[in-house]
Amino acid sequence: MPQSRETRSPDFEESLAELEKIVERMERGEQTLDETINDFERGMALSEQCQKSLSEAKQKVRKLVEKHGNFKLDPLDDSAQDEYGDTK
Repeated sequence: MPQSRETRSPDFEESLAELEKIVERMERGEQTLDETINDFERGMALSEQCQKSLSEAKQKVRKLVEKHGNFKLDPLDDSAQDEYGDTK
Protein backbone atom coordinates (compact mmCIF):
# COMPACT_ATOMS: atom_id res chain seq x y z
CA MET A 1 0.00 0.00 0.00
CA PRO A 2 1.51 3.39 -0.97
CA GLN A 3 2.32 5.81 1.81
CA SER A 4 0.24 8.94 2.07
CA ARG A 5 1.88 12.22 1.15
CA GLU A 6 2.02 13.19 4.83
CA THR A 7 3.79 10.05 6.09
CA ARG A 8 6.12 9.04 3.25
CA SER A 9 9.63 10.35 2.94
CA PRO A 10 10.18 12.85 0.13
CA ASP A 11 11.29 11.46 -3.19
CA PHE A 12 14.57 12.36 -4.87
CA GLU A 13 13.15 15.19 -6.95
CA GLU A 14 11.42 16.82 -3.97
CA SER A 15 14.55 16.55 -1.83
CA LEU A 16 16.74 17.97 -4.58
CA ALA A 17 14.34 20.87 -5.21
CA GLU A 18 14.30 21.74 -1.50
CA LEU A 19 18.08 21.49 -1.35
CA GLU A 20 18.39 23.87 -4.31
CA LYS A 21 16.12 26.40 -2.57
CA ILE A 22 18.25 26.18 0.58
CA VAL A 23 21.43 26.79 -1.41
CA GLU A 24 19.87 29.80 -3.12
CA ARG A 25 18.82 31.29 0.24
CA MET A 26 22.26 30.74 1.71
CA GLU A 27 24.01 32.21 -1.34
CA ARG A 28 22.00 35.43 -1.01
CA GLY A 29 23.52 35.87 2.46
CA GLU A 30 20.45 37.58 3.88
CA GLN A 31 19.76 35.10 6.68
CA THR A 32 20.60 35.29 10.32
CA LEU A 33 23.27 32.99 11.67
CA ASP A 34 20.63 30.73 13.25
CA GLU A 35 18.68 30.52 9.97
CA THR A 36 21.87 29.69 8.11
CA ILE A 37 22.81 26.97 10.57
CA ASN A 38 19.29 25.49 10.40
CA ASP A 39 19.40 25.55 6.60
CA PHE A 40 22.84 23.97 6.59
CA GLU A 41 21.64 21.19 8.88
CA ARG A 42 18.55 20.57 6.72
CA GLY A 43 20.67 20.70 3.58
CA MET A 44 23.02 18.03 4.92
CA ALA A 45 20.06 15.76 5.71
CA LEU A 46 18.61 16.33 2.24
CA SER A 47 21.99 15.64 0.66
CA GLU A 48 22.17 12.32 2.52
CA GLN A 49 18.63 11.46 1.35
CA CYS A 50 19.55 12.22 -2.25
CA GLN A 51 22.72 10.14 -2.03
CA LYS A 52 20.74 7.24 -0.58
CA SER A 53 18.13 7.50 -3.34
CA LEU A 54 20.82 7.58 -6.02
CA SER A 55 22.59 4.61 -4.47
CA GLU A 56 19.34 2.61 -4.36
CA ALA A 57 18.60 3.48 -7.99
CA LYS A 58 22.12 2.45 -8.98
CA GLN A 59 21.65 -0.90 -7.25
CA LYS A 60 18.37 -1.47 -9.11
CA VAL A 61 20.04 -0.68 -12.43
CA ARG A 62 22.97 -2.94 -11.56
CA LYS A 63 20.59 -5.83 -10.78
CA LEU A 64 18.70 -5.29 -14.04
CA VAL A 65 21.94 -5.21 -16.02
CA GLU A 66 23.17 -8.38 -14.32
CA LYS A 67 19.82 -10.09 -14.89
CA HIS A 68 19.64 -9.25 -18.58
CA GLY A 69 23.38 -9.42 -19.18
CA ASN A 70 23.75 -7.72 -22.55
CA PHE A 71 24.41 -4.22 -21.30
CA LYS A 72 27.64 -2.46 -20.41
CA LEU A 73 27.61 0.49 -18.07
CA ASP A 74 30.10 3.18 -19.02
CA PRO A 75 31.15 5.50 -16.19
CA LEU A 76 30.80 9.21 -16.77
CA ASP A 77 34.37 9.86 -15.68
CA ASP A 78 36.74 6.87 -15.89
CA SER A 79 39.23 8.45 -13.51
CA ALA A 80 36.75 8.85 -10.64
CA GLN A 81 34.37 5.90 -10.99
CA ASP A 82 34.46 2.14 -11.24
CA GLU A 83 32.63 0.08 -13.88
CA TYR A 84 29.28 0.60 -12.11
CA GLY A 85 29.65 4.36 -11.74
CA ASP A 86 30.64 4.19 -8.07
CA THR A 87 33.19 6.72 -6.91
CA LYS A 88 36.56 5.09 -6.27
